Amino acid sequence: MTQQPAERLNIADLFLDERVREGRGARLAIRTDAGSRTYAEVQAHANRYAHALRQAGVQPEHRVILGMPDGPDYVAALFGILKLGAVAVMVNPGLPVAEIVWLLDHSRARAVIAHADAAEPFRKAAAGSPFAPSVLVAGDDAFERSLGAHSDTFPTFATHRDDPAIWLFSGGTTGRPKAVVQTHRAFANTARLYGGGVIGYTEDDITVSVPKLYFGYATGSNLFFPFAAGASTVLFPEPATAETLFEKIQRYRPTILIHVPTMIHKMLSHPSAGSQDLSSLRLATSAGEALPIEVDERWRARFGVELLDGLGTAEMWHIFISNRPGEARPGTLGTVVPGFEVKACDEEGREVPRGETGCLWVRGDSRALGYWHDMDRTAQSFRGEWYVSGDLITMDDEGYVIYCGRGDEMLKVGGKWLAPQEVEGCLLEHPSVAEVAVVGVPDAHGLVKPRAYVVPRGAREGLAETLKEHVRDRLDAYKHPREVVFVDSLPRTHLGKVDRGSLRRR
Repeated sequence: MTQQPAERLNIADLFLDERVREGRGARLAIRTDAGSRTYAEVQAHANRYAHALRQAGVQPEHRVILGMPDGPDYVAALFGILKLGAVAVMVNPGLPVAEIVWLLDHSRARAVIAHADAAEPFRKAAAGSPFAPSVLVAGDDAFERSLGAHSDTFPTFATHRDDPAIWLFSGGTTGRPKAVVQTHRAFANTARLYGGGVIGYTEDDITVSVPKLYFGYATGSNLFFPFAAGASTVLFPEPATAETLFEKIQRYRPTILIHVPTMIHKMLSHPSAGSQDLSSLRLATSAGEALPIEVDERWRARFGVELLDGLGTAEMWHIFISNRPGEARPGTLGTVVPGFEVKACDEEGREVPRGETGCLWVRGDSRALGYWHDMDRTAQSFRGEWYVSGDLITMDDEGYVIYCGRGDEMLKVGGKWLAPQEVEGCLLEHPSVAEVAVVGVPDAHGLVKPRAYVVPRGAREGLAETLKEHVRDRLDAYKHPREVVFVDSLPRTHLGKVDRGSLRRR
C-alpha cells in the first residue's frame, strides 16, 4: 500500500532542515578539496540564497535556471530555490548562448544562477530575453558581499506535495530535450523507496558521483539520498575522469560510487587500474546507459566491488528497477523497486507473457506532472497512472528485468531484430576499443545495416577488419558491423549520453 506523504511537503525541509532539527547540524554534509560543510552551514548558506532570490523578485512557483558546477554553492542555490517555493530548472553549466536563450524562452525563468567562471553565456542570453531575468553570479565579489549580508534564517515555504519542484530534462538523443516537471512528492517517494529501501543509505555513508548534480540520477544518489540519511557527499567541479575518480576515492574513501557504463569501462582500461584500492566502496550503482554484461563482470573481477545496475527515467524520477545489494545478477536490471509496478506491453497496451519482449509501462508516486508545453507528447507518454517508456524489456519468471534497448534504437537487419548494445558490448571486449556506438544506416539498396563508430586505442591499421571478425566469432553473423568508422570521440547529449541521432545523420 502506498504511503501517502503529508499534504504540505517541501523537499528542502525534508532533506535539509529536518537534519538540523534532529540535532545533526554538526555532521559533515559536503566534502570538497577546498573544505567541508556541515548540515547547519549548508542550511545557513541556502537560507541566504533564498533571501537573495526573493530580493531579485523571485516568488513561489517562479522558475529559476540553475547552471552551476558541483560544489557547496550548487547545493545552497538549489535548496534556496526550493525553500522559496520556486522551481529549479537544472541545466548543464557549459551550455552555449543559443541553448540558454531557448531555455529562457521555454521556461520564462525569473532568475538565473551561474558561476563567475562560466557566467558570460548566461549574461548574454539574459540580456536579450524579453523576460529580463535577474542573473546571480556566485564567485562575483559584489554578489558574494550581498549574499553574506543576508540573514542565515529563512522560513521554508509550505509547498503542496504536488507543486512543481524541479524541471528535469529527458535524455532523448534527437531534437531538443523535453522538460519534465517533477513534484516534491516524487523526490520524497523515490528517496524513501529506492534510496532508503533498496540501497539503504545510512549516516555513515560517503558518496561520490560520475554524473554531475544537474543530471537527475546524481541529484538523487549524490545529494538527496545521502542528505535524507544524514550522510555526506563528495563534490568536485571538474569533469569526471578515471584519474580524477581514482584520486577522489583515495582521498575521501567513499562507500557508494554513483557510476555510468562509459566511465566503468574507462576505469577498467586505465593503466593504473590494477594497483587501485577501491576497498572503501560497499557498492557502486550504474544507470543512464545499458551496462554490457562483459563490462559488469570485468569490473567485479578487477575491483571486487558489487555493481548494481538499474533503470530510471526523468518522467518517473530516478530508479524504479534495480539490482539489490548482495543479490545482483549481471546482465539484468534487477527487480522492480517495491512501491512501483512495472509491466511489459505490446503496441496495444496488452501485457505480454513473461519471457517476451514488450514496451515498458511503470506506475508509482514518482510520476511527473507531464512535459512542459507539450500536451501531445504528454498524452502519448502519460496514460492514467502509467508512464509508457520507449524502453523495451523482458521479465523472467523470477521478476528479473532484462533491458532490450530503446524501441527507436532497435535495428531490423535481414528481417531480424538487433539491439545495438549487444554489438557494443562485444566490441568493448576487444583491447583496441576505448569507446563504441553502433547505429543503423541504409546501404546502397536501402537496407539497414549496423555501423560501428569506434574510438580506438592504439594503431588503426587493419583494425576495422579485425573488429568485424571479432564480432562474427562471438555473435550471429547478421549482427556484425558492415562498417567500422574510427573517430576521436563520440558526440554526446546534454546529459552526457551518446548522441545516436547525430551519428545516424552522419
